[in-house]
Amino acid sequence: MTNPKRHIAILGSTGSIGTQTIDVIRAHPDAFEVEVLVANNNAELLIEQAALVRPNVVVICNEDRYDQVFSALDPLGIKVYAGAKAVSSVVQMERIDIVLTAMVGYAGLLPTIKAIEAGKHIALANKETLVVAGELITKLAQEKGVNILPVDSEHSAIFQCLAGELHNPIEKIILTASGGPFRGKTPEFLKTVTKAQALKHPNWTMGAKITIDSATLMNKGLEVIEARWLFGLEPAQIEVVVHPQSIIHSMVQFQDGSIKAQMGLPDMRLPIQCALAYPYRLPSDFPRFDFINYPSLTFEQADLETFRNLQLAFDALGRGGNAPCVVNAANEVAVDAFLHDAIGFLEIAEIIEEVMQKVAYVAQPTYDDYVRTDEETRRIATARIKSFV
Repeated sequence: MTNPKRHIAILGSTGSIGTQTIDVIRAHPDAFEVEVLVANNNAELLIEQAALVRPNVVVICNEDRYDQVFSALDPLGIKVYAGAKAVSSVVQMERIDIVLTAMVGYAGLLPTIKAIEAGKHIALANKETLVVAGELITKLAQEKGVNILPVDSEHSAIFQCLAGELHNPIEKIILTASGGPFRGKTPEFLKTVTKAQALKHPNWTMGAKITIDSATLMNKGLEVIEARWLFGLEPAQIEVVVHPQSIIHSMVQFQDGSIKAQMGLPDMRLPIQCALAYPYRLPSDFPRFDFINYPSLTFEQADLETFRNLQLAFDALGRGGNAPCVVNAANEVAVDAFLHDAIGFLEIAEIIEEVMQKVAYVAQPTYDDYVRTDEETRRIATARIKSFV
């Protein structure tokens, strides 16, 4: 890269994406510098990261951990803030060039809005931002001249396949899914699966919430909704295919019938680096794919009857308005309940479907509508979960 060093804010620095982002930045000290680190609750790791990369500012969202972080980092000359409001404030700092949003769930929405309003480019790992408020976010980014650069491996693959194809209409995109740990299993089997089983993803190492989403295929459903906004597509132009090896990360089919695919070993550092360095490709020491080691790549149709969450996401996308916001919030509540052993695996989809029918529909939501929808959904979903106990 011949351009000046890029100053990065990492929202969710202690999670899987955040830690790998720090690895990428440290591998390219001439290209990147960490300006801000934000963590939710993991004060110990946040302190360790800050001592390593020496950002200008850190934010710990859990205000109860402020004193611990401050006492450790103030002697290093690092400014320390706490709370959700601080996150939305620091992303507007003048020195920041790119905000990598890797906070989990709905919490990433407002900081992303504030960063875009301040003209910061977004490296988007928080898919829920576009799921909840895709139309609002994409319109705002266009108005501010801000790039939204996808970090999800599937959307990064689509983004890379579209390079040089600006004037060529897309016929459809094909998002690949690993199928998760329960690929091919029956509803009868899924009735009794445990949290430990669901957290064992066959190909990727991720946080607990996204790993459960992968097991239910909701993660792919959220990616379908995200893709609609990232690439300006209609729902009918988005297809999901199960690809257990996770080597082809996604594909684009153009109007002449030709298909482009982006391939590689499962390694999130590559899409992270692509987003931070865009439009350049930086060297890396990541493991290289060898076709000889993968003599067979296979593909299957997604089972929408067994894994209802994917169908529910398609339904919400087709309905539009605040329906995707409802799906996202209900899913967050249900997954948290499953992780705390309050409900069974199949009950995640049951709760989402029931809540979708109860929350008031808003065809053209404003930001305030999204906030009200999220609150209403969580209240109804929480009440429904209590009925299982």
